[in-house]
Amino acid sequence: MIGVQAAFSPSYARARVAFLEGAAAAGLAIRSHVHPLKGREGETLAMDLALDGRPDAERLLIISSACHGAEGYCGSGVQVFALHDQEWREHAHAAGVAVLYVHALNPHGFSFGRRVTHENVDLNRNFLDFQQALPSNPAYADIHSLLLPATWPPDDANRAEVGALIQARGLPYFQAVVSQGQYSHPDGLFFGGTEPTWSHETWREVLRTQAGKAARLGWIDVHTGLGETGVGERILACHDDAVALQRAQAWWGGDGRTPVTSIYDGSSTSAVLSGQMSNAVYQACPQAEYTGMALEFGTVPITEVLQALRADHWLHLHPEASDALRQQIQRQMRDAFYIDTDVWRAQVIAQARQAMFQAVLGLGA
Repeated sequence: MIGVQAAFSPSYARARVAFLEGAAAAGLAIRSHVHPLKGREGETLAMDLALDGRPDAERLLIISSACHGAEGYCGSGVQVFALHDQEWREHAHAAGVAVLYVHALNPHGFSFGRRVTHENVDLNRNFLDFQQALPSNPAYADIHSLLLPATWPPDDANRAEVGALIQARGLPYFQAVVSQGQYSHPDGLFFGGTEPTWSHETWREVLRTQAGKAARLGWIDVHTGLGETGVGERILACHDDAVALQRAQAWWGGDGRTPVTSIYDGSSTSAVLSGQMSNAVYQACPQAEYTGMALEFGTVPITEVLQALRADHWLHLHPEASDALRQQIQRQMRDAFYIDTDVWRAQVIAQARQAMFQAVLGLGA
């Protein structure tokens, strides 16, 4: 087993090396889906897979990272630690559960420190039938220009207008309007796209080829940015299905000590979302009894997270920005989605490890 701090990396390039070396040290075969673009350091970008267990296992647990690229520092650390954790690996083997590690669902965003893909798309809003009418979010359209003003930092008038909106309608309303997903402004926040992204199509292929024979399928998708600092909220990542929620609560609820929340009943810190990644699981793996959750670790207050995202999208639209402002915004993004302290990292590993052991028990029951 490696130390907690050693499992986490300061960049995508180093995180990928740590993941590949961890998989190799564990004797696992690696399969890489290479991204068409290069990373910030000119490095190869890829969605990397490592399977620990039989390829035809009836019980499969997927552990994934970096659906939202800038959140990948956390998820990658969880995966690297797990690859070196012999007690965890023996626990899964004894239960007959294969574990598929999917490193960097959105490698471009991870490398460049952005939450979105290279298409400027929020991957967890991109899983829709694009032959059908897309969800409408007129309230977002009303505030799009307010969110992305002409200058950054925002001037006093812009700050006052945003503050007045939050004061009048409440922070939960503001969060929901901004984050639920929108399909009208390609340059805006939480844009869901108008066609499948590279990461979308690759994730579907992974599910078809790696999970197509699983009778029971579990999924832990590691996220950051919502909730109390260091606390891992267990958010149902399934359809609005009472049976799936009951099963997830039985797996991960810890008899009420670690409750599973849901966007459908208002118990989650997350707003109701459109185009979630879990849609692909039902479509690509219809044979499987599926139970999934997003393990969402809190970082900083939601107002700071949203401000960092506004800054990042503004910067994307203004390549002429000074180097000093660019570096400031990039630090702001990193700090919004990753707390660089030993205490926070230890909290992440302890809670993720608990959820992984619980998932294996649930799958093996």
